[in-house]
Amino acid sequence: MMYFQSRALAGQMIAEELVQKYRYENCAVVALSDGAVQVGEQIASSLHCILTMLLIESIEIPGEGMTLGSMSQTGTFTYNSSMSESEADLYSNELHGYLEDAKRTAFSKINRLLGDGGVIDHDMLREHTVILVSDGLDSISVLDVALEFLKPIHVQRLIVVAPVADVTVVDKLHMYADELHILDVKANYMGTDHYYDQNDIPTHEETIAKINQIVLNWR
Repeated sequence: MMYFQSRALAGQMIAEELVQKYRYENCAVVALSDGAVQVGEQIASSLHCILTMLLIESIEIPGEGMTLGSMSQTGTFTYNSSMSESEADLYSNELHGYLEDAKRTAFSKINRLLGDGGVIDHDMLREHTVILVSDGLDSISVLDVALEFLKPIHVQRLIVVAPVADVTVVDKLHMYADELHILDVKANYMGTDHYYDQNDIPTHEETIAKINQIVLNWR
């Protein structure tokens, strides 16, 4: 069983796995959360490539502790693919008013956070090896949104990396990604923070300010 001192150190471990094969390739690292940025920074600096972030807001089913789906910064809502189509339809009909309100709230929150930085530029990712980074994958929902976002962009390869992931997520990921780099796979996932000694993640606003600065420097 693996525990990590910090997300940065876990990122260095993954970077070591990637650097020999991808050091001279056109890569782009796309972080899926604030914690993922701390992992992704290490990978991007080892590969000397761009680091950016896809802003995603999950929408939960009230009182059930389950994600109905997630909203991306393009305004696209993607249902959680671990639900069947009939389940998604049922929730969508039952929770229609709630869902529409939640989508609007999520999208306005994303836009407020994005500020002047704007949406990830497709050209940054086109024809690149895209490395999607999470600091811990306990649900396929966030990846559903990322894959939907990437659909119109022609990428060379899709690599998904995470220090730790739930076994059910990893089983599904084999269908989507060209390559996986997961350091530890859990049968009973305890929540991402559980696997790190240090959980000092900057605020969402600080993380986005940093990402915008990195992107500006690359342009």
